[in-house]
Amino acid sequence: MFESLVENYGVTGLFISAFISSTLAPGGSEAVLVYLLLNGEQSALYLVVVATVGNTLGALTSFYLGTLASSQYPPKNTNSKNFAKANALIQRYGSIALLLSWLPLIGDVLCLAAGWLRLSIIKSLFFITLGKFARYFVISLIIS
Repeated sequence: MFESLVENYGVTGLFISAFISSTLAPGGSEAVLVYLLLNGEQSALYLVVVATVGNTLGALTSFYLGTLASSQYPPKNTNSKNFAKANALIQRYGSIALLLSWLPLIGDVLCLAAGWLRLSIIKSLFFITLGKFARYFVISLIIS
């Protein structure tokens, strides 16, 4: 089933998977990227850029949701363990912590916390994109 799904949607499927993987919903964009890299129909750099753009836009969605939530719920009123860790990282390192936004579980929450704390969108976008690109680029180097 996975193969037919990827074959039917190809690069569009990679973008959608990358987007969903970077929101608070689970996803598997790395597996889609690896499949497409092994298929060899598109260049590795093209696939890495598509995955990076989709994943970054998903992270910005979480960032925006955090911004919206901050107007209703101050950050100090959260009880989530992952949010507390992400919040501590953001408080300590600022936007640079978003280099880790690719990490499972805490990465999505980092983006949410960054929006919640109303960090600079430009700095946040830069570090989110850089971290996500680096992850996909390393995967492409390993596979190629």
